[in-house]
Amino acid sequence: MATFNLNGKAVTVNEEGEMPLLWAIRDHLKLTGTKFGCGVGACGACTVHIDGVATRSCVTAIEDIEGADIQTIESLEKDGAPSSVQAAWIAEQVPQCGYCQSGMIMAATALLSENPNPSDEDIDEAMTNICRCGTYPRIKKAIKRAAEMSNG
Repeated sequence: MATFNLNGKAVTVNEEGEMPLLWAIRDHLKLTGTKFGCGVGACGACTVHIDGVATRSCVTAIEDIEGADIQTIESLEKDGAPSSVQAAWIAEQVPQCGYCQSGMIMAATALLSENPNPSDEDIDEAMTNICRCGTYPRIKKAIKRAAEMSNG
């Protein structure tokens, strides 16, 4: 069993502590924006923020997040408006198949919260998610655009 804050609301998941956070979010709490990709933390499709840090939820047990603040892709939109990262993703037409995009957006959001004006090298270092479609150039352009939008 684990109790934590999910997108600003206190929740309790009554399951074995070894259950991956990914399955608690998708199957028990019915938020399906966080995707299953590889199951071993390599691809990043399952990326969420745990206490503000981009984290692979498929390899994070619920027993390890007791009391934590978890944010999923569903938390980024405010009052019907996309976040700056989401708006930049749309403007740069980043998605091709789209499967990895929620994890990519969460990783990019965490990067920009730590480094509001990242260099190309900073982006390359921070964005370890895998895009099988190879939209990395558009991802980089979208991160730069989101940084410009946020920095005014």
